[in-house]
Amino acid sequence: MSGGGEGLADAGARPEDLRHRDEAPGEAPDDAHQTPDDADEAPGAADEALDEALTLTIRRTGASAGGIHLWDGPEHSRLALVVLCGVPTDVAWPWHRISPAGSNPVSDAVREDRLVWIGSQEDLAHDYPQAAVSLPYEFCLAAVPLKGRHGSHGALLLVYPAGRDRTPTPREQQHLVVAARRIARTLDEAAGVPEIPERPRVIPATSFRAYGGRPAQAAADWAERLPEGALALDLEGRITFVDGTAAALLGRASGGLLGTWPWQSLPWLDAPLAEDRYRSAVLSREPVEFTALRPPDVPLRFQLYPDSSGISVRVTRAARHEEAPPSGGPTGTPVPHTGRIHQLLHLAAAMTETVTVRDVVELVAHQVLPAFGADALVLSAADAGRLRITGYHGYDPLTIERLDGLPLDTGLTPAGQVLADGVPAFFGDRAAMARAHPGASQVSGKEAWAFLPLTISGRPVGCCILSYERPHTFTADERAVLTSLAGLIAQALDRARLHDAAHDLAHGLQQALLPHTLPVVPGLEATARYLPAGHGMDIGGDFYDLIPLDATTVAAVIGDVQGHNVAAAALMGQVRTAIRAAAGAPPDAVLARTGRLLAGLDTELLVSCLYVHIDLASRWATLASAGHPPPLVHAPGSRPQRVQVDPWPLLGIDTGTPCPVTRLELAPGTLLVFYTDGLVEKPTAAGIDAERGTDDVAAVLAENEGADLDELVEALLLGTGAAYGHTDDIALLLLRL
Repeated sequence: MSGGGEGLADAGARPEDLRHRDEAPGEAPDDAHQTPDDADEAPGAADEALDEALTLTIRRTGASAGGIHLWDGPEHSRLALVVLCGVPTDVAWPWHRISPAGSNPVSDAVREDRLVWIGSQEDLAHDYPQAAVSLPYEFCLAAVPLKGRHGSHGALLLVYPAGRDRTPTPREQQHLVVAARRIARTLDEAAGVPEIPERPRVIPATSFRAYGGRPAQAAADWAERLPEGALALDLEGRITFVDGTAAALLGRASGGLLGTWPWQSLPWLDAPLAEDRYRSAVLSREPVEFTALRPPDVPLRFQLYPDSSGISVRVTRAARHEEAPPSGGPTGTPVPHTGRIHQLLHLAAAMTETVTVRDVVELVAHQVLPAFGADALVLSAADAGRLRITGYHGYDPLTIERLDGLPLDTGLTPAGQVLADGVPAFFGDRAAMARAHPGASQVSGKEAWAFLPLTISGRPVGCCILSYERPHTFTADERAVLTSLAGLIAQALDRARLHDAAHDLAHGLQQALLPHTLPVVPGLEATARYLPAGHGMDIGGDFYDLIPLDATTVAAVIGDVQGHNVAAAALMGQVRTAIRAAAGAPPDAVLARTGRLLAGLDTELLVSCLYVHIDLASRWATLASAGHPPPLVHAPGSRPQRVQVDPWPLLGIDTGTPCPVTRLELAPGTLLVFYTDGLVEKPTAAGIDAERGTDDVAAVLAENEGADLDELVEALLLGTGAAYGHTDDIALLLLRL
C-alpha cells in the first residue's frame, strides 16, 4: 500500500498566534475557558451519530486522533472535514476542504476505493512530498473510503503516534475497513443529513479517553514539594495546570499563566524552536525537549510528554553547557516562526495545484484566511481603468456589487493605489483606514484590512484584500509572510485567468458542436450527458446525436474521436455533420460513407462510432459499430444485457471488408444505453478493465429500473464513480421506448 497527501495538517500553522498577539502578556483570551471550536448550536441527530461513531472507531483502532471527510459542494466538487478528534482544528486547517482530484490520502482513498497507509515521515516524503514539507514530524496515517449503500460518503482519516509498525498487518487492515463500513452504515441510517460546517466540529479527547477526574489536593501538594516545575497543556496549547515551582522558574504568577498560551504570556518562548517542539509533540505523541533562555540569563529545560488528552511539561534549570536558547527573543533579531515557514511552504505547494480562478479563491479562503485569522477576502484585477472583482469570500453580494467596476483612482478603496505603486497597505483599524482613505472604511463594514498587490515581473495582475471583523495588529513577521504570499497568489491567479479564458473558449466550441437539445420524438424518451475529461482544456472528441428520420423512425449515434484537444473537437464536428448528411441510409452505409470522408480529410486521428436505426412502429433496431463499446439493453422485468454487435474497424482504418449489422427487437418500455469508453474503463493493477465498468453500469440500471431518465443518468455517474473523477471524456445517450 502507498499513501500520502497534501498534509494531514500544517503543523506550522497556528492562527491564535495572530489573533492574540496584541493581548497583554498573561491576559487570558476571552475564550480561554471554552472549547476552542464550540458550535453555535448543538449538533443534530445525524451529527451526534457521526461523532459517536468516530470516537468509537478511534478507541477500537488504537488511533490517537481522527476525522471524517464528507462530500460537499455542487456535484461532489470537494471533500469537507466535518468532525475532528484528538488534534486541534487549526492543526488540520489545510484539510478543511480538499479536492477529490488532488494528490492526498483522502482523495486517493475515495477515488481509488482503497485503504491508504502512511507508515513514517520517509513514506510521506516519498509518496507525497508536499505533505512532508508542511509536516516534518513523525506519525502514521490511515485513510479509508466510506462507501455506503448508494455510493461514496467520503473518507475516514486516522492518525497514529510515531513508533508503531510501518505496515499494518492484514488483520489490522481488515479492522480499519470494518470500522469504515460501520461509519458508512451509520451515515446510511442517520436521521437526516450531517451538517457540513465551515470549520470542523471538535470532539474533546476526554469523550473517548477515560479520564480520572481532577487532580486531588494530595497530588498537587506532592508536585509542589519537587525541585522541578510542572505544567500541563491541552492539545490547543493552553496552560491548564501550573505548580508553584514552575511559576517561579518561569518568572510569572500562576494566575497570569492559566488559560493562556505559553508563547502569549511568556514572550521569550515566542520563538521558532519552542514552537516547532510543541508541534512535534502534538503530532508524533513522542516526548521532546528543548532549552530556552529566560531573560536575562536563566537557561531552562522543557521536557514535553504528550498523549491524547494533552501535554505534561517538566521545567528545570539547565546547566550552562546545555544552553541552546532559541533565537528570536524579545531583544534579538526577529526570525520568522517555524510555523510561518512551514505555512508558506505548504501554501506554495498548494498554489501549484490550482487550475481555475475559483480554485485560487477557494485555496485562499479555506487555507490563507484561517492561517492569518482573517474573515473575508476579495481578489480584483485592473481592467480598462476599473477594478473588476474576480472572486470573493465572506462578503455579501450587495457589497461586492458596489465594489465591482470602481475606477482605479477611486477613494473608496486603496486597491487602485496599491496596484499603481506595488506597495502593500495594512490598516489595523477603521481610524487608520479613515486617515489614509476617508470613506473607505464605511463600504464593507470590516474593521481591519491588508491590501496586497499581485504583480509578476513588475506587471500588475490584481489585488488581494484580506479583511477582519475586528481590529487587527499586523506584526512585522505577519507583514513579511503576507507580502511573500502575495507573489505566490499572483502567479497562481495569472495562470488561472489564462486557463479560464482557454476553458471558456473550448467550452463554447464544444457546446457549438454538440446538440443544444435533443428533439422531441413521439413514443420515445431521450436524455444525454457530456462530461469532458478531468484535465486539460475540458474539450474532447466524444459526441452523440438523435436524428428524426420520419414520423416513426429515428437514428441515434454516439462516437469518440481520439484525443482531448481542439483538433479532436474540430474533427468530431466534421464527423457528426457527415453522419447527419448520410442519415436515413442503412447503418452500414452510413458508417462506410463517413469512413471514406474521414480518409479524405488526411487526419491521423481515429474515430469509434455506433449508429442505430430505430423503427418505433415495428419496434426493431438495426445497429452498426465501428470499434465502439456495445450498448446495453434493459427490457422491463429482465436483467440489463450487453448487445452482441459484430464490430467493424475504427473509422479511418480501411480494411475493404463490409460493415456487419445487428438487428434487435425491442419490447415496450425497453431502455437502450449508449456510452463512450470513459464511463466504463477502470484502471487496475493489470491495466484497463472495461468489463468491470460495464458490469457496474448494468448493476446501476438494475437497481434503478423504471427511474426517470435524468435521475438515471445521475445514478450512473455516481454508481460508476465518474462523478468523483474521470480521466477520459464521457458521453451518455439514453433512449426508452
